[in-house]
Amino acid sequence: MNNPFIPLKNADTVIIAGNISEEIYGNLKKMNLRVIKTIPHKKVHSSIKYHPDIVIHPINNNILVTEPSVYEYYKEEFKNTNIEIIKGEKDLDCKYPLDIAYNVGRIANLAIHNFKYTDEVLKYYLKKQNLELINVNQGYTKCSIAIIGQNDIITSDTFIDKTLKKYGVNSLRIEPGDIFLEDQDYGFIGGCTGNISNKEVLFSGCIDEHPEKEKIEDFISNLNKKIVYLSKEKINDIGTIISLNCN
Repeated sequence: MNNPFIPLKNADTVIIAGNISEEIYGNLKKMNLRVIKTIPHKKVHSSIKYHPDIVIHPINNNILVTEPSVYEYYKEEFKNTNIEIIKGEKDLDCKYPLDIAYNVGRIANLAIHNFKYTDEVLKYYLKKQNLELINVNQGYTKCSIAIIGQNDIITSDTFIDKTLKKYGVNSLRIEPGDIFLEDQDYGFIGGCTGNISNKEVLFSGCIDEHPEKEKIEDFISNLNKKIVYLSKEKINDIGTIISLNCN
């Protein structure tokens, strides 16, 4: 099964945080991508209010489940495309775990989340895809997982790393920290990344100052993939770059 965070062919559209820098926006436009900026969610913490992975989950390459308050916005944005927008039922709120309902990680034929708090509409569609649901205590599972390949991830979460390795996932564990996220001690590696093809991994910023730069670059290079750095700024958690083929 194809991972919906990796497009089947070269992406033509990305959903990205509405507060990205002009440098990131300009570099995406240079790739001839349609850039759909998120609108802020009014109730979640300010540090994540623009994050796509907080309010959107791609079920597959053609179906997105969205949080109710942003449903109409994305329905309009994807009008006259092959993307179907489905409204979730759970409204998000400011305190954890009331903000994690759509932040589900995906790898291989697995969905990983704290399913006690997952939106029920989203859970229904995940089961409909015949995915195996792996329950963990971490609620920000998509934030925590950088999806590099169909069976390849990078994470700083020790339990996610150990759990997914038991299922045969090729996981690189890095130490937490050294990723910028406004008003937080640090961000997550999954929130800094996305894929615009099965060969190119997007990073929101450079990792020259990251202590595990070589490990990250070697891991991705050994998978015959290329890193595309979208800015010269320090790597920044912007809530995952969701890429799509809309035509």
